[in-house]
Amino acid sequence: MLDESIAAPPDAGLIKDTTTQGFRQDVMAESMNQPVLVDFWAPWCGPCKALTPVLEKVVKAAKGKVKLVKMNIDEHPQIAGQLGVKSIPAVFAFQKGQPVDGFMGALPESQVKSFIERLIGNVGPSPIDEIIAAAEKSAAEGDFSQAAELYAGALAEDDTSAKAMGGLIRVYVEMDMLEQARQLLNAVKPEMAADAAIAGARAAIEAKEAAASLGDTAGLLAAVEADPANHQARIDLAIALNAKGDKEGATDQLIASIRKDRAWSDGAARKQLLLFFEAWGHSDDATVEGRRKLSAVLFS
Repeated sequence: MLDESIAAPPDAGLIKDTTTQGFRQDVMAESMNQPVLVDFWAPWCGPCKALTPVLEKVVKAAKGKVKLVKMNIDEHPQIAGQLGVKSIPAVFAFQKGQPVDGFMGALPESQVKSFIERLIGNVGPSPIDEIIAAAEKSAAEGDFSQAAELYAGALAEDDTSAKAMGGLIRVYVEMDMLEQARQLLNAVKPEMAADAAIAGARAAIEAKEAAASLGDTAGLLAAVEADPANHQARIDLAIALNAKGDKEGATDQLIASIRKDRAWSDGAARKQLLLFFEAWGHSDDATVEGRRKLSAVLFS
């Protein structure tokens, strides 16, 4: 006879359906051992159908640090009513027999992962994360075609990945495929729109489009040299330099403007620099150094 402990898949027992009668054991008792997520759903709920696979994927990636229990509120409404659930999908996290956190609505994978990591720490990379990491590496090395292929592959596996979508948009921007980048941005799912990766991609498009209207940097540089207090020329020069890949030069022009008059045009230079940080990504070396320079000016 086959040993069931050997035959069982590695994620066996991590995900199950429960009933009103089973809730005490499946959730209350189990949460004494590790956090348990309760997914309140119904068969007619479209967003539930989008969220549940995402929950299952992230729970499996956590490798036993958290469990998922699903409850059909059409068949078992009592627990949801006691917890005050007014709309679904609704997810509650239980620890030590008590609800400690929760959210409503179909969140993208990145936000579900962040929610779970608040409970258990780092979940670890999923296969999608590994594909995205490879895409980021290719983009950093200038192989944008390979990066685009990898990002597209990640989206084929998970079209709710804001990081993959944002990365693909950025790659299109780098390849001067602005029309395709805009089309992708316009196709972003509403639940992904507020994600930092999408915000950064949007900023990258806007920076590229702004640069396209400015032309060569020579005239802008001459204008700044002729009048160092010409803040608009400095901002335009920074945008043009950024389009050419000179992030340090772009930063320095804006820092110079802020140093001379940080309040000019309602802080336009600082706002433009923050848009660059968003477009470059918060972990980019240019962003890190730019924030250091900005802090030195603002708090000196």
